[in-house]
Amino acid sequence: MDYRKYIAERIKVDGVGSEEIQSLIAVPPNTDMGDYALPCFRFAKALKKSPVAIAQALAADFVTDDVISEVSALNGYLNFRIDKQGLMRSVLSSIAEKKEAYGSSDMGNGKTICIDYSSVNIAKPFHIGHLSTTVLGSALYKIFSFLGYRVVGINHLGDYGTQFGKLISAYKHWGDRDDVQRRGIFAVNELYVRFNTQATEEMEQEAREYFRLIESGDKEANELFDWFKSLTLEYVNRIYDRLGVKFDSYNGERFYTDKMQPVIDELREKGLLKESEGAQVVDLEQYGMPPCLILRSDGASLYATRDLAAAYYRKATYDFYKCLYVVAYQQNLHFRQIFKVLELLGKEWSKDMVHVAYGMVSLEDGAMSTRKGKVVWLEDVINKCVEKALKVIDEKNPDLEDKQAVAEKVGVGAVIFGALYNNKIKDIVFSYDKVLSFEGETGVYCQYTCARANSVIAKSDGMSCVLPEKLEICPQEFEVIKALAAFPDAVKDAADKYEPSIVARYAVDLSQKFNKFYFDCKILAAEENVRPQRLAITKACLTVLKSALGLLGIGVPEKM
Repeated sequence: MDYRKYIAERIKVDGVGSEEIQSLIAVPPNTDMGDYALPCFRFAKALKKSPVAIAQALAADFVTDDVISEVSALNGYLNFRIDKQGLMRSVLSSIAEKKEAYGSSDMGNGKTICIDYSSVNIAKPFHIGHLSTTVLGSALYKIFSFLGYRVVGINHLGDYGTQFGKLISAYKHWGDRDDVQRRGIFAVNELYVRFNTQATEEMEQEAREYFRLIESGDKEANELFDWFKSLTLEYVNRIYDRLGVKFDSYNGERFYTDKMQPVIDELREKGLLKESEGAQVVDLEQYGMPPCLILRSDGASLYATRDLAAAYYRKATYDFYKCLYVVAYQQNLHFRQIFKVLELLGKEWSKDMVHVAYGMVSLEDGAMSTRKGKVVWLEDVINKCVEKALKVIDEKNPDLEDKQAVAEKVGVGAVIFGALYNNKIKDIVFSYDKVLSFEGETGVYCQYTCARANSVIAKSDGMSCVLPEKLEICPQEFEVIKALAAFPDAVKDAADKYEPSIVARYAVDLSQKFNKFYFDCKILAAEENVRPQRLAITKACLTVLKSALGLLGIGVPEKM
């Protein structure tokens, strides 16, 4: 439950909305007076009363219930105390009943959300720059599904462009079929890099001709292209499987080749297409943007043309409630242009298109260039994290069973959590040592917390979790209960803001509160009157923490 929101909606201050009141409510540094406090100083001028008088009047009007058990006014502050007994019973019983469904809802029932993410390029290996779009999109897929939406995951493959003519040219000059078949995408990428560093003007012309042959349906050119595509998908699906990522559609740019003309025709019919230096554009100057290029002077289509066709197709096919594009912030202008063109076309649903922008990922030693061959493959990053995780496990728990499987969950989880913990728009410098730390704000810390809770439960040997009639609740227990109660709102907030980091930070917060409870309070060795509730709290924490990590795509080992 969002207590700030609950309190704010029940307070009436003339001329002040509940959202503003909610923003003012805070947790006081000293909780002796209450669990939440509302300072009334900001209302004094508008109400022409002292903050002390305002707080007293609001306290007199507030009706307590089974959520807020006490309200008091002191020195211009309105203090609220939560009904601890009622909250603990309600939260623990709800988690015990719903289990992994706790926090889910049917708010999305009947609504479809399309999510365009990962969008790998054919014939190029998966590099670390693809990490954010892949795990962000996957987390949003899981979060919206958890909230009852029908979600369509779309991998908008980069499978169209002159680079494929370059690949065919490079393969014809330097390629060896057995070598490419054996080494797959890496052999193909080497050919691509070699073309961009060694190609002659004659080869550049040859590449343009090969791309034309692909477009015109030439059998040999398309067979080679399809081969490169199959090698790419075989490679990336191996990585997707490790990351727990899935898609419902692999319709890429090439799929929309025959779907662009109706959009172009409609743009022309509505007088939106204008000629500019031989090219066809939509003028967006009055909206503070450069023109949106639809057709080049030679009649060739562009990204915008294909993205417009894709938007039409997705609306017609899925009738989406929202269509999300999980693409780096460098494409902000592109999507602003696309959405504006759709609006000018009279598509009311253009308001439902959302660019979920994110920052860049790099390793501590700098950036990358696929064209020059200076890249860091994502698979190498994952493998290195798994290897380092195995080394740490060997040091901390050398007798652990099935260490390789545990290391896989820990290493992969570290990669995912490292990309999702910070606000998505921030650039990330990926550090192996930081993401694999058992302490601090990491996925490993959260996984270890689960293992700790699992250990307690395994030793409980059928001990009762039935709460006694009278609960004696210590501060550490209550902090955990409040955190557990906040999970459903954290998930909804993450969906509303397209921000999985809210769930990641929630997982860390719950882990920290549970660990303080674990170290400060006896659980299995506690007195009989408090042991059941402490064991119930431990089970509830494990359930919710596994759910939170699961929404991020992170598995949880039973032991670490």
